[in-house]
Amino acid sequence: MKVLITGGAGYVGTELTKTLVKCDEVEDILIYDNLGRQNYNLFLGRRLERHEKVNFISGDILDSRKLRMVLEGVDVVYHLAARVTTPFANTDAHFHEQVNHWGTAEVVNAVEDSGVQKFIYASSTSVYGSSKDFLIEDTIPNAKTFYGISKLRGEEHVRRLFKKKQTYILRCGNVYGYSKSMRFDAVINKFMFEANFNNRISIHGNGKQSRSFISVGLLAEVMEKLIVSEVPGGTYNLVDKNYSILDIIDALKTLYPLLEFIFVNQHLSLRDLKVSPESKLRDYLNYVNDKDLKTQLLEFKRRFSF
Repeated sequence: MKVLITGGAGYVGTELTKTLVKCDEVEDILIYDNLGRQNYNLFLGRRLERHEKVNFISGDILDSRKLRMVLEGVDVVYHLAARVTTPFANTDAHFHEQVNHWGTAEVVNAVEDSGVQKFIYASSTSVYGSSKDFLIEDTIPNAKTFYGISKLRGEEHVRRLFKKKQTYILRCGNVYGYSKSMRFDAVINKFMFEANFNNRISIHGNGKQSRSFISVGLLAEVMEKLIVSEVPGGTYNLVDKNYSILDIIDALKTLYPLLEFIFVNQHLSLRDLKVSPESKLRDYLNYVNDKDLKTQLLEFKRRFSF
């Protein structure tokens, strides 16, 4: 099969590409990216295994004409391209709306008129807003940030494809873990960098706020399984664990015993966003992460060059 990945040079896209090149069912991989984050790490380092499968196309998801051209002969589309922030960030309303909402509309319009058979959209648990209770797929979204609202509006466009293509909306937790194309604004990755090089991290609020998480490696693995398995189309949560900020700090302190941490506005109780890992998708694909947070962070630490 021939696969197109929008935003394929990004954090998740890089890891997904590395996973898909090893998949026998995948014959061609097209990376479609405007390199807006100026992240070129996908193109550097050791050659990918079976790298002859991979080709890069410089393009923007708002360029509908180019999108229609590159979709010729494509069987599967992973739509990862997005303006991304941490879950509760509330800035750059225009950019979120332009890319995540209208950019997704352009991608959906192009896919609608193409021969694409499967469409996978990387949404976010941010569409739920916040909750102290564990949320499930049937929970009605209540997005509260510009980012969450834009991803939810993107979902509305994607739903048009449900009756026409095998379509999946994946509401992903906060992604973390090592990849060549790192994002260091994501909370666990940010803490790891600060702990390793500054020996000090800043905690906003009282640290009791919880988030839903998934490792980038597990996310890529599940995305690959989706195109080689029989899974009904629909909207699924893709979360592995829920941690409070203090849980993450406790794990970090075992790796960095002399770690210092500073509370900023410690009197504030910030919003929780907890999503149940017991997704319908897990029932279909039986994916599992058998490593605890400390083990995963230790593996991450070993990837730092010093």
